[in-house]
Amino acid sequence: MGEDQYGRKLFKVTCSDCGQETEVPFKPDGSRPVYCRECYQKHKKPSRGGFGGRNRDY
Repeated sequence: MGEDQYGRKLFKVTCSDCGQETEVPFKPDGSRPVYCRECYQKHKKPSRGGFGGRNRDY
């Protein structure tokens, strides 16, 4: 177990998608899949912007 640049403890895990060993800054509880950086990018939902998807004129 190491630490990241912010001093958080890192936990070694196996990516639920590709099987690659990686480290995450939280202790997984086994209830949800854990992904490496590349697989996480593939699985995350697209961002809608900072205003909940609404367009505003300021």
